[in-house]
Amino acid sequence: MVPDVITEERGCDVAAFTSEDEVYDYLGGVFRIGMQDAALVEKLKPSGVVLRITYTDPDAVLTVDMANSEIYTGAGAGPDPNVELFMSADTGNRFWLGKVVLPVALAKGQVRAKGPVATLLKVLPLAKGLFGPYRESLEAKGRADLLSA
Repeated sequence: MVPDVITEERGCDVAAFTSEDEVYDYLGGVFRIGMQDAALVEKLKPSGVVLRITYTDPDAVLTVDMANSEIYTGAGAGPDPNVELFMSADTGNRFWLGKVVLPVALAKGQVRAKGPVATLLKVLPLAKGLFGPYRESLEAKGRADLLSA
């Protein structure tokens, strides 16, 4: 039957994050790790990027003010963004695991963007340095479900 085929093909439709707080803990946590790296902060400050990421499944909003090394959680918190991304929390998790290439995800519609994305893409290579620490944080917290996403 068609519904069974769809279920089997999609298989991973269950969100790995169970709450908004988990999104802030894990996906917000990777930004907190980055903000503790003085060399990374010095490279991000001149970008002037204020990035707001709106996640779904579960709903959560992170705003990262790269120029001032600040992270805000919740809708409406923090300064107005100049770049916004919209994606599922699972896509965000997979990005930090190095499994999602942002320009490809934008082209495929897995991630939507608003604002000068070219500015964000200039600092994107710096994110690769956080893939390892993100994976380590998941391992330390026993989150095999997120690691296998």
